[in-house]
Amino acid sequence: MHKQPLSLAHLRQVPPQFSWVDQRLVRERSIDRLSHAACALSLFLVTVADAQGLSYYADSSLCQRLAMTSTELHQARQALTTRGLVAYQRPLYQVLALDAAPRETTASREAPAQAAASVADDDPVDIKAVFARIWEVLS
Repeated sequence: MHKQPLSLAHLRQVPPQFSWVDQRLVRERSIDRLSHAACALSLFLVTVADAQGLSYYADSSLCQRLAMTSTELHQARQALTTRGLVAYQRPLYQVLALDAAPRETTASREAPAQAAASVADDDPVDIKAVFARIWEVLS
């Protein structure tokens, strides 16, 4: 199919402070596994990030700008970190390259009882590792 712009008068130009969204989010269906809140947080972080993917916003600012509760923000951030899309160390966010593997969390390296005691509420949890550990214990 040959594509042509529908409105030449409003053709997008690359601005000096350009940010981009990797199309693999859609092509590889990563976006399909994210909640609306996680998608909104991801888009916001991609938009405000510098060339290294870095930005920092307080939770209260993000909640206000994205119309989220602190619980929704925490869950969205956790989903993005678990899937290796974002790294977070309060107050700094880093949007990661899509080919980067999700980081291994404390919970995936320790025994289940120790992991529950050592992971703070703000720490990301690798849900895949949690289910793998559950499967290992049940098998």
